[in-house]
Amino acid sequence: MANIKSQIKRNRQNEKRRLRNRVYRGSTSVAVKNARKALEAGNVEEAREATMFAVSRLDKAAQKSVLHKKNASRRKGRLMKQLAALEAGA
Repeated sequence: MANIKSQIKRNRQNEKRRLRNRVYRGSTSVAVKNARKALEAGNVEEAREATMFAVSRLDKAAQKSVLHKKNASRRKGRLMKQLAALEAGA
């Protein structure tokens, strides 16, 4: 446990931020997982909807600095590439 007053405050702030970031990280990972499942299933409409929702979640996480913007961009690109391949095959 910290003894310094400023470090005690910093610990409180870090805990608040951790809990707030957890919400964005969790919803992002669930959305991406659902999008991947939909892409594997092969249903184009469902896959498109799930992928767009995942892209939205990734953008929101990047906007809130939970994910680095280039990390979010890379993950969005991979999802969109899989969606484009599915649509081309259908």
